[in-house]
Amino acid sequence: MGLTKKQKSLKRWTKQKWRTASGKKSSETGEVYAPSKTISKLKSTKKGRSKLAAANKKKRAATKAGKQHAKHGLHKKKKR
Repeated sequence: MGLTKKQKSLKRWTKQKWRTASGKKSSETGEVYAPSKTISKLKSTKKGRSKLAAANKKKRAATKAGKQHAKHGLHKKKKR
């Protein structure tokens, strides 16, 4: 019996190396967590760096408001 769609998704997700852009803990910096591959792509362009900065700003605001999750938009339309 094969894996279900949810199980396959979880398997893919766990293989990715998730981190913040600075490499420090999100609780210390207020940065968003994303796969290393995504962070590298964003940091390589000016538009990407501004998108990452905006996401971090939204994350910090949500954290300050006492929320665990922030709708920062980095993962929109991504197959995860």
